[in-house]
Amino acid sequence: MTMLYIKAFHLFFMVAWMAGIFYLPRLFIYHALTNNQAVKDQFKVMERRLWFFITPFAILTLVLGIWLITLYGAQWFAAAHWLHIKLALVSVLYVYHIYLFFIMRAFAKDKNKHSAKFYRFLNESPVLIVLAIIGLAVVKYV
Repeated sequence: MTMLYIKAFHLFFMVAWMAGIFYLPRLFIYHALTNNQAVKDQFKVMERRLWFFITPFAILTLVLGIWLITLYGAQWFAAAHWLHIKLALVSVLYVYHIYLFFIMRAFAKDKNKHSAKFYRFLNESPVLIVLAIIGLAVVKYV
């Protein structure tokens, strides 16, 4: 029964994290489009608050995921090839999360180097990774 609660919270924190991961680059798009300094300053606040709001969700997703793996055991982990691929894709999302932090810092210093089109691509690209992660977790086949 404990494992089911851990899974439920793992999924909850993952969904909350992904909501923020999808919204933060959307803020970057709007930030890149404006020339009004007051609006830019407002975006800076929103971006910083959102990044620091979703980061604990990312950490809790990771902690609960590791906890689940330890509960299942080393033998199960060695045989769960789908999980190895899933973990590699999850690692990409954590790198993406950290990359968003560096973009946020560049915006905070008014040193954005990318166009709104770049941020649109950045906003949409993790969707396929999340689809693959969910597919692997549900189907458990590779």
